[in-house]
Amino acid sequence: MFIAETFASLQGEGMLAGVPSYFIRTSGCNLRCAWCDTPYSSWAPEGERVPVDELVARAERSGLRHVVITGGEPLLQRELEGLTRALAARGHHVTVETAGTVVKSFTCHLLSISPKTGNSDPDGPWQERHRRLRRDLGPARRLLELHREYQLKLVVSDESDIADVLEVVAALGADRERVLLMPEGRAAAEVAARAGEVGRLCLAHGFRYSPRLHLDLFGGGRGV
Repeated sequence: MFIAETFASLQGEGMLAGVPSYFIRTSGCNLRCAWCDTPYSSWAPEGERVPVDELVARAERSGLRHVVITGGEPLLQRELEGLTRALAARGHHVTVETAGTVVKSFTCHLLSISPKTGNSDPDGPWQERHRRLRRDLGPARRLLELHREYQLKLVVSDESDIADVLEVVAALGADRERVLLMPEGRAAAEVAARAGEVGRLCLAHGFRYSPRLHLDLFGGGRGV
């Protein structure tokens, strides 16, 4: 698999925030979010080819039960099914994080979909393709049909984003208790500046609030 990095950390976001986890970050993405905080796995993908057996061995050596496969976009990796199946067979709890623009078969205990809204649209030549892909919710619907345990994480910059959020949630038929709003920001100070407004939106619409603990605890950058 094309891998940007592997590391142990605390899960910073979502329903499992705070859980010690081993992260396998794939490299390569079909989207180009304007606020992407891992450009080395999307805008300018870096990394190396790592055999599935080696990735499983690294997870085993970490001593951690929870494994998070993230990106980039993991569903672009043809070896994903073999990796998730092998990890599950060894007793790991597997979370797969995806933008939900690709349908692929894989094993997971928690499907984490992060649908993109208008605040993610980049300027420049990628804008049209990015917008077309993120507006097609067919793949995300299919993934939700295949996986009963899921969460939706949506990045919110300010109150103007809520119309997009409500449209996506309704279109996917998602349980609002499984929808998390997360303040946009690549640094703890940026997240903190938006946290209150995003928290009020959660209260108003019955969504969960997601922190970004890794930024609070370790700062931005790789390996967190």
